[in-house]
Amino acid sequence: MKRISRRSFTSRPASLGAVVLLALTSASVAAADDGRGPLGVTADAVANRWSARVGALFPADRADRAGRPAGGHFCTASVVDSPRGDLLVTAAHCLDGPDRDLVFVPGYREGRAPYGVWRVTRRFLPEAWVRDRDEDSDLAFVTVAGRGGRRVEEVVGGNRFTPGVATGATVVTVTGYPGSREVPVVCADRPVPWGRTQQRVDCPDFTTGTSGSPWVNGDHEVVGVLGGHEEGGSTAGTSYSVVLGGAAGELYEGAVRGS
Repeated sequence: MKRISRRSFTSRPASLGAVVLLALTSASVAAADDGRGPLGVTADAVANRWSARVGALFPADRADRAGRPAGGHFCTASVVDSPRGDLLVTAAHCLDGPDRDLVFVPGYREGRAPYGVWRVTRRFLPEAWVRDRDEDSDLAFVTVAGRGGRRVEEVVGGNRFTPGVATGATVVTVTGYPGSREVPVVCADRPVPWGRTQQRVDCPDFTTGTSGSPWVNGDHEVVGVLGGHEEGGSTAGTSYSVVLGGAAGELYEGAVRGS
């Protein structure tokens, strides 16, 4: 089952050269940190400082009168370290579709937004994705507006976005939001290459909605993002990511510069 939502939303892009700018169980955590514990087992993610950096993407109009998300999350994103503290990473295909405002809810659980609701302001996609939907470019960054004078990274922290790490060099923890559930799931396993430009990891029950889930190693570095081949995979048990190389690094730098 592809990890795309029932619906996806984005703004229509305009080319800007290399990038395009648009307006756990504790055992699983241990497996990611030092290689011990059960691998390839999916469970509900424990609410902690690490899972708080991962959140669900919602259409901005899916909120109740108090501004809380009222269901309908469709993809996953996570906070990555950046100079301004306002940057998220997700899959490019999560931003496909008609013009629509989006919000990010880190640590979302059962209709609650423990760290607030953050409005997406700008979107950065690879030119190859916008032009050809190249599955080797299925990666994107977005920025979110501050709240109450604070940036999202100040509130929940951010993992380092680290291209160039060899696939399979370490176990990764994958955390995401299935569209049919109101709590995130987590799994730890060791990714393996799938050709030169893609990598895969075998974790059960990563279904629709988990696109954009970060693959985080024991050094709290994002070394993959669920997407890529078949927009993340055609079965719930095997997930893909593009290999994060030079192009991913350039996309990150462009998002940091805001260009």
